[in-house]
Amino acid sequence: MTATTRLLACLLALATAMGIGRFALTPALPHLIAEGQIDLTGASLLAAANYLGYLLGALDALFARRTHARLVGGLWLCAGLTLASLLADGLAAQALLRFGTGLASAWVLVMVTGLSQPLAAEAGRPRLGALVFTGPGVGILISGLMALVSNRLGGGSSQLWLSYGLLASVATLALLPLLPRRGPATPLPTAAVSNKSSPAFNRLILAYGLVGVGYILPATFLSQMAASRFHGQWQADLFWPGYGLAAALGVVLVSLRRPGTDTRRWLIATLWLQATGVLLCLLPGSLALFLGVLLCGGPFLACMQLVMQLGRELAPTTPQRNAGVLTASFATGQLLGPLLGAASSHFAGGLQPALIAAACGLLLAGVQLLRPTATLRRCLA
Repeated sequence: MTATTRLLACLLALATAMGIGRFALTPALPHLIAEGQIDLTGASLLAAANYLGYLLGALDALFARRTHARLVGGLWLCAGLTLASLLADGLAAQALLRFGTGLASAWVLVMVTGLSQPLAAEAGRPRLGALVFTGPGVGILISGLMALVSNRLGGGSSQLWLSYGLLASVATLALLPLLPRRGPATPLPTAAVSNKSSPAFNRLILAYGLVGVGYILPATFLSQMAASRFHGQWQADLFWPGYGLAAALGVVLVSLRRPGTDTRRWLIATLWLQATGVLLCLLPGSLALFLGVLLCGGPFLACMQLVMQLGRELAPTTPQRNAGVLTASFATGQLLGPLLGAASSHFAGGLQPALIAAACGLLLAGVQLLRPTATLRRCLA
């Protein structure tokens, strides 16, 4: 089986685990709120449960040796728990299921990253390896279009969970024979682990945690914000698939940059564009929300791809551990984001203060990655 086929399978695995297992909550939130299962504060707590699972899954994957088993198990868990959401009613049941899908989707992301990127490098297809990270955007686009159709037919959350769970199950069955199996099977050498302690890698870890805080609020509440502004009109259902399409295209555009360009500078640019998009979501009117979706969505996965690439540049011998450490930091930030949203909705009656904090997190992430040039350092010495 060719490397191209296996890399395409990795892309679709991310589309399944992230676009459905991880982010299916976003288009379902307006239904869960309208059906009286949760309120806006409860929605933030559901998201927090999802991201707590994501954090623990990333930490577990950091030391996992059976990479293929974690990958397959994560895909099946995403499918099964999404189907089980049909039977859930209320905050506690939904929170438990969202915790499980968060755990499973982290397994898939870390394992796919650790398996696909060395495979792409060995096959001489680094650009195709980068395009693997369009997978979550493709999944968001598909799940968003499915929500649009379901909403136009008058369906509720149950119809969404059923359609998402069936699609994830079929996709997992189709992908099983195509996924790569190779991965680090022995403990990592001490010299390789020590690469993680470099100041540059530590700054990247901290910056990616701030990114988690910054992007997650618009990503979680976009459908609800659109539904509130459009008062149930069909146009509101276009924003979530639009977010996914923008995210996938952002990775494509970044992958076309010339070899040898500064990954760090591209990463800083994507972070500050995303911060601008978050601030635009605060402004009234549909045009501001549309531009906010483009600027939040476009850099979303490009940022992930650039972070993973920069991590490989800083610590090239340990791709799985890079992905695990960075994903754990990202997940920690994501967990704080919904808690900010819950506090904001409870005390301020809306998400505006939390969105401002999110934009500040993205700006600070870019600042954290700035570093003086060697010439400037010599002048200051």
